[in-house]
Amino acid sequence: MDIKNIGVNAGKVWAALNENGKMTESKLKKDTELSSADLAAALGWLAREGKVQTETAERCGKTCEYISLV
Repeated sequence: MDIKNIGVNAGKVWAALNENGKMTESKLKKDTELSSADLAAALGWLAREGKVQTETAERCGKTCEYISLV
């Protein structure tokens, strides 16, 4: 995996979160069209920079984890 691509993908994730607010991982994956591995690397990049956070919420009887910008 090329580090430049991770940075580009992090930009895609950041843009999606900036535009839509908090999102689930599956919604982010769908909106950014990234593979699971590429999304994980991009989120790791953003997390290392302190730009994303996660929160857990109960919705419709199930627990969901949301990712949002800090």
